[in-house]
Amino acid sequence: MSLLSVKDLRTYFHTRNGVYRAVDGVSFDLERGETLGIVGESGSGKSVTCYSLMGLIPQPPGRIESGSAMFDGVDLLNCSTKASGGIRGKRISMIFQDPMTSLNPYMRISDQLIEPLLIHEKISKADALKRGLEALAAVGINDAEKRIHYYPHEFSGGMRQRVMIAMALITKPELLIADEPTTALDVTVQAQILELIKKMQKELGMAVIFITHDLGVVSGLCDRVQVMYAGRIVETADTRSLFYEPKHPYTRALQRSIPSMQQKGAELFTIPGMPPDLSKPKQGCSFASRCEHATELCQTSDPELAECKAGHSQACLRIQAGEI
Repeated sequence: MSLLSVKDLRTYFHTRNGVYRAVDGVSFDLERGETLGIVGESGSGKSVTCYSLMGLIPQPPGRIESGSAMFDGVDLLNCSTKASGGIRGKRISMIFQDPMTSLNPYMRISDQLIEPLLIHEKISKADALKRGLEALAAVGINDAEKRIHYYPHEFSGGMRQRVMIAMALITKPELLIADEPTTALDVTVQAQILELIKKMQKELGMAVIFITHDLGVVSGLCDRVQVMYAGRIVETADTRSLFYEPKHPYTRALQRSIPSMQQKGAELFTIPGMPPDLSKPKQGCSFASRCEHATELCQTSDPELAECKAGHSQACLRIQAGEI
């Protein structure tokens, strides 16, 4: 039985300018101990998918229109506040994209770090502080006894991200959601953070959902990858198959846009056009206007995710018809 099973998740934002279909029919399973990468351009629905699972969608304007998310037998989208409160923050934790805005600037690191323990494990503040020191040491912060009482602005960007990781892992969760945790960091610190997440995952045996727009990061971290575009999954496969045998034109275009894949001195490849306006009614394939293989059929028919070989699915009409 999968640790997490998401079926037909639809999250829309109802605004004065229309209804934005941010997540429009997403389904996937996650096994215990597995690392799943979710990749795509900004606005593809990666973060909103996971925010929906964590109950972090602002309502209004957001609304989960349909779907289920079974976590160890509990539907995260339709359970009681008490049931979800016992899971989110304890059994499921999240590392957010920007640690400076995710940490309260008016509170010391110590108070923010031990808050999950005080809420979920009902232990004394002294015991929680001891666990907090161990957590900071585990994520590589030196002189933790002194620094645990600092304020967020007294830490560098890399150190703040380590604090966020310590906060997420302090309750020893079964599932960690990492929302682009290395975006604002330099390359050296980025590598250290990724190695730290892999090390902690191995020690705790937890599953990880890693959200990123960087395919290079995914290649060395994830067991399986799903590519999102315009609120939908357009391709999903194990990491090796996705990199060596990408099927969907969007996945191929993402790979071509990786700087290290370009010839030295050549102009960097960019995907032409812009993502579709998700507030407008959709007709046909969302990627058709930017796809070099698109035909008239792609403009009118809406492709569904279909398996092309065991464990590898894609949503391209022409590939499904064997034309490309």
